[in-house]
Amino acid sequence: MTKTQTKANFPWLGVIADDYTGASDVAGTLVDAGMRVVQTFGIPDPSRQLHDVDCIVVSLKTRSVPAPEAVEESLAAARTLKSLGVQQLYFKYCSTFDSTPEGNIGPVADALRKEFVPAGQLTVVAPGTPALRRTVYNGVLFAGTHLLQESSMRHHPLTPMSDSNVPRLLQAQTKTLVGHIGYSAIEAGAAAVQSLFQNLSAEATGYAVVDTLTDRHLAVLGAAVLDHPLVTGGSGLVGGLAASHGSRFQREPAHDARPTGPAAVVAGSCSEMTRMQIDAFRQSRPCFLVDPVAIAEGRDVVAEALLFARENLADGPILIHSTASPQEVSRAQKKLGRAQAAEITEDSLSTIAEGLVGLGCRQLIVAGGETSGAVVRRLGITTAHVGREVSPGVPWLKTETDPGLSILLKSGNLGKPGLFLDAWDHNR
Repeated sequence: MTKTQTKANFPWLGVIADDYTGASDVAGTLVDAGMRVVQTFGIPDPSRQLHDVDCIVVSLKTRSVPAPEAVEESLAAARTLKSLGVQQLYFKYCSTFDSTPEGNIGPVADALRKEFVPAGQLTVVAPGTPALRRTVYNGVLFAGTHLLQESSMRHHPLTPMSDSNVPRLLQAQTKTLVGHIGYSAIEAGAAAVQSLFQNLSAEATGYAVVDTLTDRHLAVLGAAVLDHPLVTGGSGLVGGLAASHGSRFQREPAHDARPTGPAAVVAGSCSEMTRMQIDAFRQSRPCFLVDPVAIAEGRDVVAEALLFARENLADGPILIHSTASPQEVSRAQKKLGRAQAAEITEDSLSTIAEGLVGLGCRQLIVAGGETSGAVVRRLGITTAHVGREVSPGVPWLKTETDPGLSILLKSGNLGKPGLFLDAWDHNR
């Protein structure tokens, strides 16, 4: 940092997100809180000038890769963010704490703590995001009114969640002692929470899972952790942090990242909400199903999908998807193997997305974390400016690689049933 560069010239927050849709979720939350945000796909070039923003959100694909790979990429992202001048790091994972029993949330958090957190300081764990109906009560994670283990997340094809107890989930992934802070302590205010942090730290507790039932709890917690070098959680807590920190810039309405032009949806998520969104869309608009088994048997489904697009794209939004019920997904995985079924699906959908852009698509919704990662990589998108949310956790992104293209990356469970129909008109 030169004499003419001060901390005020640099982003105050650097977010390391473990998947692309989760990164868009947290970026949209920050924009809604009045922040200027840039989202990168992969680790940004350290030489880039990113000094006119409040927050940099780095999108990684580390949720379900081997733990050593997730740790290496996350540390590299954190080091780059620090070199760009960020004052605080935020490790963002899903509000449903998506992970296998071995990680990767615990191993990545451990590595970040070891390098960036002073010895003896506690790190909060706050997956709760009330705006998405994800709450934590007595350390137990709820999806709406259901325990996590009783929600549709129990059927997730890569990270099925069969336990709702967050301290227990995290303790299995780390040798660091995991504690818990109840909602009554949060309601006592930020000073009381900070005092509790000190008490837990004195007992050698490294992590504290925090109850969060309302946005007010997130605001209190945001104020309590404002000076922590590392914070971990879902997208909800960044709103509390942003409210406590404030923007250096005059707040302006978020720009509309959505241009006009042909529009399409590419959906790979098999979540319950995505299936509902597809059902709503197909009532009035054309849809095409991508079947990985048919592809494995030699049918040129990609060519068929692009012919379908060529015939329908000019008449309004179209949808191309591989979304299926849990039973259908299970049958495909048994026939092809889980890894091959996923590889065929994501390669096909990303090739189709590239073809759609080649056909003139200017507005592209992508549903599903794995699908979003595959599409972004295929299109060569590295950086995007974050626009207004069309639904909590779902903003339009204006890509730098192709300024005429806007893309919306949607986590499978987010949005309302009519999202695929309504997203195009959100700013009219």
